[in-house]
Amino acid sequence: MRVFRTLLPVVVAGLAVLGAGCKRESAARGPDAPLRLGFFPNITHAQALVGNAEGTFASQPGVGRLEVMQFNAGPAAMEALVAGSLDVSYVGSGPAINTFLKAGRELRVIAGAVNNGAVLVVRTVKTPAELKGKKLASPQLGNTQDIALRYWLKQQGLTTRLDGTGDVQIFPLSNPDILGQFLRGGIEGAWVPEPWGARLVAEGKGRILVNEKDLWPGGRFPTTVLVTTRQVMETQRPRVVALLRAHLRLTERWQEDPAGFTTAANAAFGRLTSKPLPAGILQQAFSRLEPSLDPVPRALATAAEHAKTLGFITDANIDGLVDLSLLDEARAGVAK
Repeated sequence: MRVFRTLLPVVVAGLAVLGAGCKRESAARGPDAPLRLGFFPNITHAQALVGNAEGTFASQPGVGRLEVMQFNAGPAAMEALVAGSLDVSYVGSGPAINTFLKAGRELRVIAGAVNNGAVLVVRTVKTPAELKGKKLASPQLGNTQDIALRYWLKQQGLTTRLDGTGDVQIFPLSNPDILGQFLRGGIEGAWVPEPWGARLVAEGKGRILVNEKDLWPGGRFPTTVLVTTRQVMETQRPRVVALLRAHLRLTERWQEDPAGFTTAANAAFGRLTSKPLPAGILQQAFSRLEPSLDPVPRALATAAEHAKTLGFITDANIDGLVDLSLLDEARAGVAK
């Protein structure tokens, strides 16, 4: 049996304090309690979209009773995870790193999901130097794309400040608001995840100045990962391994039949948002996404260093964040 509910975004505060609450709530849960899975209505959570819509997770032997929880922001999902009201979640790499460092190192990345899929789209400029004096946007102050944008600008010799001043002004806006401002000419461009990059190009007649994958060794960086806590790994390991078997199958299905999986993901996305993506935008967006079980640990460590360089965190040591032992068990189970 599957239960589905939506949670509104909440402000994350005191994550280190919430770590203790996570242990108390997890310990108090009985053996018949549902396994709680979180995800966002984003195409960068494509396996979750399809797995939820088609019942892949709920029907996987060993998962047991499943409760699916939809979030609209990474910090809200991570607060729920650390507080013990969520067991496993799809989330961006930025919130995962931040939560690990600020919540007692309890969080664990147990699998990759999606790599790549972030771009800087601009209206008129043709070179990085021409961005001086311009206004850009990112989805959220300190989020994955915001850090990528600020670090890239720093490499170009352009300054940014958290108060919005500097050589380049960066405004934190929701993705829909970014599109609206871009269409009205209120901003020169934005560093955004898909499908918003494809929408800025198609609807706003923008051009891609930077495809973030070109900045990373091997052209790969983690966009979406699957996470849990050390407590859940200890208390519900067999169920999480079973859930990972479903995630593994969904990822392999995407790799083997990208066109069919893209269609299924868009149908699920449309049911949740009432706005399926037009065919052209859909294809462009998915062309920049890579389904992958590899969370690219080296890129996670580099991303943490970038965040530290920009002053968002003071400690970039993420040793212990990635634990793929459950994924190895899931692979072994599928191979039998």
